[in-house]
Amino acid sequence: MFEATDIREWRGHDVVDADGHKIGTLEAVYVDTATDLPSFATVTVGLPTRRRLVFVPLDGAAVGPGYLKVTRPKGQVKNAPSIDTDGELPAEDEPAVFAHYELEYVQGESGERRLGRR
Repeated sequence: MFEATDIREWRGHDVVDADGHKIGTLEAVYVDTATDLPSFATVTVGLPTRRRLVFVPLDGAAVGPGYLKVTRPKGQVKNAPSIDTDGELPAEDEPAVFAHYELEYVQGESGERRLGRR
């Protein structure tokens, strides 16, 4: 896996699926608040007049020359929970992001958020 500080430098680069199909462009990285490791990324998708940010897990992701390759297929990512390009993920919507990818969602011991934007 890569360091969160390194992945921030990739903001604006292409995000592609395992088959090399472009999904969109990297907007931000979200870390797991329990480990401070990169967990999800937001990807800008949509038409220029109707852009949105979708969430994609970073497990198994790899960086290449000018792109970030994720393990999830383009169709699954494009149908993921999204937020407006200037929005933020409400805490109550975090479980839906994990559920979309069939990942377990567990809040912190004191009920804190699981994802933090970097």
